[in-house]
Amino acid sequence: MNVLSPIAFLHTLGARVLLLFALALAIWGTFQYFRKAAISAGFRSSYLIMAGVTAVQGLLGLAAFATGGHPRTLLHLVYGAFAVLFLPGAYFWAHRGNPRREAVILAGAAWVVSIAFFRGIATG
Repeated sequence: MNVLSPIAFLHTLGARVLLLFALALAIWGTFQYFRKAAISAGFRSSYLIMAGVTAVQGLLGLAAFATGGHPRTLLHLVYGAFAVLFLPGAYFWAHRGNPRREAVILAGAAWVVSIAFFRGIATG
């Protein structure tokens, strides 16, 4: 029987929560884009919450690694590092244009990071 440490359990749970959160933001942002509407302050704050929780998720992963937990493949670490760096980068890049551009970039970033979260779970 394989029993997870509390840190590994939180890391596993956080991955699934982040995947669902990213999918919800991706759908929300895509809906706003096709409505030709600017994204709301609620969307922006939710996106930033996702970026912050992703960083916490990465720290939990590092803590699990430091206490003896190891992913099945090192590609798992690449997906995690990508998500932690990509989300804030997309956020700052999206502010350089009109509101419609911001909507498509942030919605697209949520779709891309959803794939990264899924692949991270699959390689975990």
